Amino acid sequence: MRFSRRGFLAASAAGAVTLAGPAFALDKLTVVATTGMIADAARQVGGDLVEVQSLMGPGVDPHSYRQTRSDIVAMTRADVVLWHGLYLEAQMEEFLHKLEKRGTVYAVTDGLDRGKLRSHPDYDDKFDPHVWMVPDLWTGVVDQVRDVLSDVRPDMKDAFHANAAAFQKELGDLQAYAERVIATVPQESRVLVTAHDAFSYFGRDFGFEVMGIQGISTQSEAGLNRIGALVDILVERNIGAVFVESSVSDRSIRALTEGAAARGHEVIIGGELFSDAMGRDGTYEGTYLGMIDHNATVIAQALGGEAPARGMAGKLSAGF
Repeated sequence: MRFSRRGFLAASAAGAVTLAGPAFALDKLTVVATTGMIADAARQVGGDLVEVQSLMGPGVDPHSYRQTRSDIVAMTRADVVLWHGLYLEAQMEEFLHKLEKRGTVYAVTDGLDRGKLRSHPDYDDKFDPHVWMVPDLWTGVVDQVRDVLSDVRPDMKDAFHANAAAFQKELGDLQAYAERVIATVPQESRVLVTAHDAFSYFGRDFGFEVMGIQGISTQSEAGLNRIGALVDILVERNIGAVFVESSVSDRSIRALTEGAAARGHEVIIGGELFSDAMGRDGTYEGTYLGMIDHNATVIAQALGGEAPARGMAGKLSAGF
């Protein structure tokens, strides 16, 4: 016998039934995800069998995000809560650990092979959380989402596994596309300068030198010394393009371009990249596939490589 969460609470209050574990809806499994990337994975794996809510929308910085009252209500009522882990949701972590003791709450990076992760430069026991930047790494998160949903609703396991396999095929195609277009960027131009250090996995796996003004977390301060040092690098190495991020202020990046201009070196903003959040809801860029397709295409085009004007599948918004 299954109860919806609302029915479970009402029955418990009436003294009719007592259940120790979480109660699940008769129809769709309700899932709350902290980030848009996790929400997208849950929708791809769950299909029509799940109803997914993302707490953080386009342009939201997960490093500084704090749960709202409505977030708390949504998470406590959900059948499943999926969060990233690796200290990405730094301001929410204490609440999420408390919630783990009361319900079905999972950090989707817990199952990743630590040997594939980048150690945090300042803390021995922490890792760079930005694993979504490489589709091959993100497949491990999709595996975790598949297994969590299957454990919660074993009666839906076959559907979850089939959906995950289909999505992972798409991730493989996306990885191949990114490798192909990035390979066209001249070796001397493979320097990616962004607002914060979100692209280190991208750099490691696609052969780029990555320089972020801020560290792995956007909470670190970008001092004048750091900006000055990067201006020196832009000028000395004749780097012609830097990138802003959709979820981070462009103030520091513009300080770089202005500093280089003051020294007679023109640096353009090569485009806006999606770092810690996807694009607008309802757009192709508002999906994981579209997010990474956009990034790979913009980077290749801005740094002298070749990529289709509208990306891997011709779905990128015009004039990005």
